[in-house]
Amino acid sequence: MFIVSLSYTAPLSDIDALLDQHIVWLQQGYAAGLLLASGRKSPRTGGVILARGERAELEALLARDPFAVANVARYEITEFHASMTAPELDCLRNI
Repeated sequence: MFIVSLSYTAPLSDIDALLDQHIVWLQQGYAAGLLLASGRKSPRTGGVILARGERAELEALLARDPFAVANVARYEITEFHASMTAPELDCLRNI
């Protein structure tokens, strides 16, 4: 499983101009079964994505994000293996 931390590198006006396209891209990632959760950071300096699959597949998906294409965000990928979870999140173990 992967945690992707997005950090905006452009003004929010640039981010907002691409937001609808970014949401469509997220929906495609969910439909493909790669994305598990996503949302904005607070304060609004970027976002966080929880993903699964192969790293190369995730990197290819991230490269197609409109934020990446427009070079308005940078991405940090952290791989981890959830060995313990709250009962509600048992499905995330060993992904």
